Amino acid sequence: MNLNDLTLIQDVARLGSFAAVARQRDVDPSSIGRVVAGIETELGLRLFSRTTRRMELTEAGALYLTRITPLTEELERAREDALAIQTEPRGTLRISASATFGQRVIVPRLADFRTLFPEVAVEGIFSDTIIDLVADRIDLAVRLAPEIAGDYVVSKLMDTRYRVVAAPGYLETAPPLLRPRDLANHRALLFPFREYRSRWLFRDATGAVFDQPVTGDIVLSPAGAIRDAALARLGPALLPDWLIQGDLEAGRLRTCIAGWDVTATTFDTAAWLVFPSRSFVPGKVRAMIDFLKDARVA
Repeated sequence: MNLNDLTLIQDVARLGSFAAVARQRDVDPSSIGRVVAGIETELGLRLFSRTTRRMELTEAGALYLTRITPLTEELERAREDALAIQTEPRGTLRISASATFGQRVIVPRLADFRTLFPEVAVEGIFSDTIIDLVADRIDLAVRLAPEIAGDYVVSKLMDTRYRVVAAPGYLETAPPLLRPRDLANHRALLFPFREYRSRWLFRDATGAVFDQPVTGDIVLSPAGAIRDAALARLGPALLPDWLIQGDLEAGRLRTCIAGWDVTATTFDTAAWLVFPSRSFVPGKVRAMIDFLKDARVA
C-alpha cells in the first residue's frame, strides 16, 4: 500500500462512488474497485458498503480513515516541502573550498548571496585537505586543479593563472627581478609542496619552458599567509590571480618578471565547481553555482 492508495480511499469516501473517482483520475471505474478490494484484503477489513445511491464507509472504514487522514496530509506536506527544496533556493548549503579561496573569494560574497537567497543557510568547510563530497555531505565544492578526477559533475568556474609578485617596498631595496634567473638573488616565499618550494616554471612568448630553481627561508601555508608575507615585504611570491588581483590594482603588490607565464605545476589550471550528482540538483546548489559564475570572481 502506498500514498496513492491511501488518497484513493479518501477520494472514494469524499465522492461516494468508484465512477466519480475514476472520472477524476481519468481511469476505468473497474480499476478503482480492484484497488479498493486489494486494500481491503490487505487490511483484513471492509472499508465501504454499497447503498442504493453511493458508497458509504463502514464503521471500521470510518475509524481507519480518521486515523490515516492526518498521516496522508503530513506525507503530502513533506513531499511538497522536499520538492520545494529541490526546486527553490532554500535549506542549508554545505560548500567546500580551499582555506584561502573560501576566505578570500566566497566569504566576502556571502552578504550579496544572502540578500538574493535569504532562505538558504550556508555552511562553509574551508580546508586544504581533500574532503569526500559524499561522506561529508558536501553539496558543492570548489577545487583548484588542472582537471578533476572522480565520478562527479564538474563545471569550470574560471581559469586561474599565477604571477610572481612582491611589495613595492621590497622591490625598492632588493636586486632587480625582471627575468626568471633573477630569482637566484632573492629569498622567495615558499609553499610547503615540493613543486612549489624547489623550482618555478616559466614559459616565454615562443612557448619555450624554463625550469628556474628557487630558494627561501620562509615556508607558509595556506596561500593567504604567503600573500600576507609578500605584503609585509618579506620577498617575492608565486600566487594565483584570484587572490592578488585587488592588491595589484591597489598597488599593494607589483607583478615581477612580466611577459612570462609562470606556474609551479602546470600552466593550464582552473577553479572547478564540483557536485555529486547531475540528477535532481537542489535549488540551493543551482543558486550558488549561478551566483559564483555571475560574480565573475576572476
